[in-house]
Amino acid sequence: MKYFSESELILNADGSIFHLHLLPHQLAEKIILVGDPDRVELVASFFDTHECVVANREFKTITGMYKEKRITVLSTGIGTDNIDIVMNELDALANIDLNTRTEKTEFKQLDIVRIGTCGGMQPDIPLGSFLASEHSIGFDGVLNFYAGRNEVADLQFEEAFKKHMSWSPLKASPYIVKANKELLERITQHDMLRGVTISSNGFYGPQGRVLRLGLDDPSMNDKIESFRYNNHKITNYEMEGSAIAGLAKLMGHKAMTVCCVIANRRVKAVNTDYKPVMLALIEKVLERI
Repeated sequence: MKYFSESELILNADGSIFHLHLLPHQLAEKIILVGDPDRVELVASFFDTHECVVANREFKTITGMYKEKRITVLSTGIGTDNIDIVMNELDALANIDLNTRTEKTEFKQLDIVRIGTCGGMQPDIPLGSFLASEHSIGFDGVLNFYAGRNEVADLQFEEAFKKHMSWSPLKASPYIVKANKELLERITQHDMLRGVTISSNGFYGPQGRVLRLGLDDPSMNDKIESFRYNNHKITNYEMEGSAIAGLAKLMGHKAMTVCCVIANRRVKAVNTDYKPVMLALIEKVLERI
């Protein structure tokens, strides 16, 4: 039986997992991830009851009941580096006995849905639409550090993308992972768009934004817009979904990302007053998770 040492599985004095500060009994099997800690309260405002509220750094968690469903909502902060922490600690809470530091004999599968915001990368994607990531392209490189990476990724899709982009060897090699099919169908149903989402490892240069610093590849977003592979095209940018999709698939959990489109990079349009449509998206996910 595999044993996880104190330096690898770090616990706090109260027995909670190191970063999230959660105890196993505080985690539901249905989980909603959001970036902004303030959005945790927004999601939990729909709950009928609150069971616990736990906060540490950018990680805030509320577990409660919504129409007889026990749900945990958790903020991750920005970026796939934080997702590496969150996904590993969620899996540890579900599938490692923290008292004995050994893997549980019975696997517990989690349903994980990220609700976020994104920028559209095709001119015909309207502001305020809900866009689910059928495929996620990771610019971050997180999945490349894990065994089994090639088994969960679409290698032919990756090669076509790198060739089209003239991908620089100085950058992390992109990985492409599909969302869990059952969860994707359950959440999207008939009223959400589906597409291919880039999870970028930054907000400015890595998404082709120019302020005072120039870009290594000024035509990057033009090439992203024009890319096609087996009738797929890249629809949007965000910053967390690829690591959620990839790590969940490696761990055996169900996961997907759905975002509200608050900007369209190709027509240079933005809507910063998106709270009403975000509330509508949250309610749809709560009903369907």
